[in-house]
Amino acid sequence: MAIQDIPTVVYVTYQGGTDAWFDREYYVARHLPLVMNAWKQYGLLNIAAFFPAEARPGTVAICECIFRDDDAVATAFASAEAAEVMADLATFTHLQPVRIRGSLL
Repeated sequence: MAIQDIPTVVYVTYQGGTDAWFDREYYVARHLPLVMNAWKQYGLLNIAAFFPAEARPGTVAICECIFRDDDAVATAFASAEAAEVMADLATFTHLQPVRIRGSLL
């Protein structure tokens, strides 16, 4: 696989305490499909959510977004649809997302 063919992964994490408000059902059933529908056209290939097994301070949720490449990430986050994706955050949490970019090797 050539280096330019390696997908780019964006991990979106949400950090908080045991009292953090995060609606997992809404996130999986509504927000993730919204993100996929908004950004698939720009190169979002897959999206998945992970939740810790126990409630404790720290990571509340992790989202893995796999994009075709770095250009797809930049285009998606700069798109007109990005405003709708970001506005939906208030529907399921008060936590601020943190993005970490990497690649699948």
